Amino acid sequence: MDEQVYHIPALLPQVLEGLDIKPDGTYVDVTLGGGGHTRAILARLGADGHLYSMDQDMDAIERADGHDPRFTVVHGNFKYLKNFMRYYQVDSIDGLLADLGVSFHHFDDPERGFSFRWEGRLDMRMNRNARLDAATLLETYTEQQLADMFYLYGELKNARRIASAIVRARATESITTVEQLRSVIAPLINPRQEKKELAQVFQALRIEVNNEIEALKALLTQALEILKPGGRLAIITYHSLEDRLVKNFMKTGNLEGKLDKDFYGRVLSPMSPVNNKPIVADDDEIERNPRSRSAKLRIATKL
Repeated sequence: MDEQVYHIPALLPQVLEGLDIKPDGTYVDVTLGGGGHTRAILARLGADGHLYSMDQDMDAIERADGHDPRFTVVHGNFKYLKNFMRYYQVDSIDGLLADLGVSFHHFDDPERGFSFRWEGRLDMRMNRNARLDAATLLETYTEQQLADMFYLYGELKNARRIASAIVRARATESITTVEQLRSVIAPLINPRQEKKELAQVFQALRIEVNNEIEALKALLTQALEILKPGGRLAIITYHSLEDRLVKNFMKTGNLEGKLDKDFYGRVLSPMSPVNNKPIVADDDEIERNPRSRSAKLRIATKL
């Protein structure tokens, strides 16, 4: 692995402990990013272990060094996990990690359009070959679609007003840059919570552009299928919608969160949560890495 890190891995010791890594095991890190988690997992594997690390962003793939025979880099979206594992003739795995956060690199690169702090085109595509970017979304979505997106993925109470302002503004001029979007929504942002609310707007756009919730649903169901009995699933989320989905899935084994019980009232689930409450960063980690403040780690074992 390239030593240049563009993403500080969140909750690293807790992830390594939670995965319960076996030296000869097979593991998948579906969010390679800057390689922090990947490097640490690889360091715990022996000669017979293997790690597959995935990312849909070529920036991450190009920074990874695939010369270690125990390590395979996979360029693709984790919603196709089973297909990629089938391609590499992997029937089952001992553990899987997904860190659903965005790399520092993405936030700090003005050309990618992920952050409200920089000027540039509203892009936000993790996979730059994808057709839908944030600017196109703002131009083509209906007012209702925009309002739903900002409410569900940004948890913004004034989602309808923001959507209405965007639709009115785009009737005169397309909203294609960070600066234009900020100008349109500025009257609707609370000055005392400007950074928080702008972050919520941009988060909603990013989740929608990259279809992140549907990809997470696909990942969870496929991970359950290919994990060995006793295998560990570790997911780090940064948004309540993601966390709720992961929590319910780890508790019940299904996306609906429907709890099945037997005749005696015992829970019937293919998974068992290792931690009932999410693991969060302590004050020291938050000081070193402020973006870990909203990270929540949940771990489960396949029964």
